[in-house]
Amino acid sequence: MRLDFSLPDLPRDRNVAPNGDAHSEGRKVFPLPPPNPVLERQQALRERAADHRLHHSPAHAERAGRSQKIPKGRRRSIEPAERAVAADSRRMQRDRIPPQTIGVQLRPEEKQLLLEVGRFRVVRVEDLNRTIYGGKSRLLENDLNYLRGKGLVQTRHINLRRDQKRRTIERVEVVTLTRPGRDLLIRQGELHADQKVYAELVKPREVEHDSQIYRAYLKEAERIEQNGGSNLRVQLDFELKSQVQKAIYAARKAEQGRDLSEIKQQVAQQFELPLVNDTIQIPDARIEYDLDRKVDQDTDQGSRSGHEDIEVLTAAYHPGHLRSKAQAGFRNYASASDRASLSAKIEDDHSLMCDILEL
Repeated sequence: MRLDFSLPDLPRDRNVAPNGDAHSEGRKVFPLPPPNPVLERQQALRERAADHRLHHSPAHAERAGRSQKIPKGRRRSIEPAERAVAADSRRMQRDRIPPQTIGVQLRPEEKQLLLEVGRFRVVRVEDLNRTIYGGKSRLLENDLNYLRGKGLVQTRHINLRRDQKRRTIERVEVVTLTRPGRDLLIRQGELHADQKVYAELVKPREVEHDSQIYRAYLKEAERIEQNGGSNLRVQLDFELKSQVQKAIYAARKAEQGRDLSEIKQQVAQQFELPLVNDTIQIPDARIEYDLDRKVDQDTDQGSRSGHEDIEVLTAAYHPGHLRSKAQAGFRNYASASDRASLSAKIEDDHSLMCDILEL
């Protein structure tokens, strides 16, 4: 059965438009809100940003470049000086060269100072004054102020260890290179190809020990040069340890079932380092040099290379460590105060003290 009925007409709202437009669907008509300046400004900024991206896209720039090509006859030639300035600017950005180091003119003493400090990482100011400046402390201080102002070196004071003789704290000033100083030294191109230079302190607690390596080097270098050695290079224990560890790792990776002791023996022979108690002994520094030689008149003059390993001993070394260094055959050095402390530790083996040279 079908029921037909119709709903009664509902009363119309007064705000409903009588015509058949969108307002006739039952929605109320509200007055438009007043314009908001903030929203209008945000919309304008969005449109401007979209227009900027459109006109500065790579495709648009390429089209603009094609449409604005300058004829070859009307192109402005770039002067060589402008090319050099542009190349220097690109190189500075690529190598991150600090602006204050561009065009720095160094005196011969300043170059030598950077070289010595870079080779040994840390050097005492008093040693530089004695070896490079011949006791002219005022000139050294002026150079240090200049190099510090250019950000090439850093200086700091350290406290030396107390012993039975020194009751007061003794302070010494040391010098290290900054990274810009190391980069400038490398860019000058006056280093030997095998010479590595260092910057900044790695082990602040060992500054007193490390600052004495340069003193031991000076004594050993004098002896080497008297015997005809020349072109001295320095390898610190950082570099030697890295090379030894890489060689051991490569050998173990190549032959995983090989005995470690056998590998150590092979690596020790490869780097001409002693093996004591199944441990490769690494010196504080290795001095490499060239030695000219003349055999017979029928033989052309040739050259051969050699090296000396030096170790700086301090009162912190225990007797077992001292014996290992003595068996290694290094050129062992120690200060006068450290020699007194070491002799008390090895009273039962005075022969060890005969091999310890005084700094």
